[in-house]
Amino acid sequence: MSAPEPVEVPLAGGIANRGLVVRVGDTVRRPQRVTSPATQALLRHLADVDFDGAPRFLGVDERDREVLSFVPGDAITWPYPSWALTDDALRSVAELLARYHEAVASFDPSPYDWPTRPPAPFHDGLVSHNDPNLDNIVFRDERAVALIDFDLASPGAPLWDVAIASRLWAPLRSEVDILDSRLGSSLRRFAFFARACGVRPEEHDLLVDAVRRTHGWVYEIVRVGGENGSRGYADYWTSGGAERADRSERWLSANQWRLRQALES
Repeated sequence: MSAPEPVEVPLAGGIANRGLVVRVGDTVRRPQRVTSPATQALLRHLADVDFDGAPRFLGVDERDREVLSFVPGDAITWPYPSWALTDDALRSVAELLARYHEAVASFDPSPYDWPTRPPAPFHDGLVSHNDPNLDNIVFRDERAVALIDFDLASPGAPLWDVAIASRLWAPLRSEVDILDSRLGSSLRRFAFFARACGVRPEEHDLLVDAVRRTHGWVYEIVRVGGENGSRGYADYWTSGGAERADRSERWLSANQWRLRQALES
């Protein structure tokens, strides 16, 4: 009697691979990309240095999907639980990013081809995650314990990750698009997160610039990905994503001074 087919459970979250990432037992199966060898080398390095805040790369299955270890816990998807929007949760995100940056500092990215890299001056050779969105961080006991979805990882800089996380977690966008308890507290949360990440006063202007530039960088990836056939990116862009991106761009451009003021208060 043949063994039963393994049960594949779709995993929520994400845009580019929406509907294509599944859990099979204690593993996750994801489509491979042209740059998958780089990501897999990165995950092998993190395992070698005993960083426990990322999935393990386990190989490739019979359908040419990469096989990763399943990271137990809660990724933050809509509607967001109240505990995920607290200062304690935000501080734990800062601590997780710091641990990741320490672990990846000894990794040499030069032999590999990577996705789009952050612009100068935000690439010092360290491989930044580049997408620490709410649904790409796993929590246990209401603390951030692991990063997942390294598809956008590339040589960048710690401050680039801090800027992206600030924009998404504070969040830094038009208040029309803040639909949860963070409404009215985004600037305070931005300053709190920057301090928790150890951003120095002399880096304040660079961080504010990075916040604005990460927005354009990420949304260009989404726009181009949609044009090149990514159904998830295309659906996001045409179902209000383009309008939200434009509102956020205008808000960030108009409020650069408020971001600097928040950091200095």
